[in-house]
Amino acid sequence: MSDVISKQKKAFLRKLYLAHLIDNQRHNLLSLNKETGMPRRTLQDALAALVDLGIECQFVQDGERNNAGYYHIETWGPISSSWVCTHLDDIVKQLNIE
Repeated sequence: MSDVISKQKKAFLRKLYLAHLIDNQRHNLLSLNKETGMPRRTLQDALAALVDLGIECQFVQDGERNNAGYYHIETWGPISSSWVCTHLDDIVKQLNIE
């Protein structure tokens, strides 16, 4: 198998990985940035595009400041969260995340 993956596949895996992180722990943009090393803009774009996969993700306001809160997965839609969990090591490897 080649070490190079297409941009589309990488974007797809990135969305699955972020949904997994959000589903297993409370995260906001700052904590996702620290966890993944992904730039803020990349994270924002990927989170906004989760709906394209049928994954419903909401930001839960938790405090008075605009950005005080965390993301929450409402539903995985047609995606199997257990498949993502089972294949997480491979997903992380393909995304080159430490």
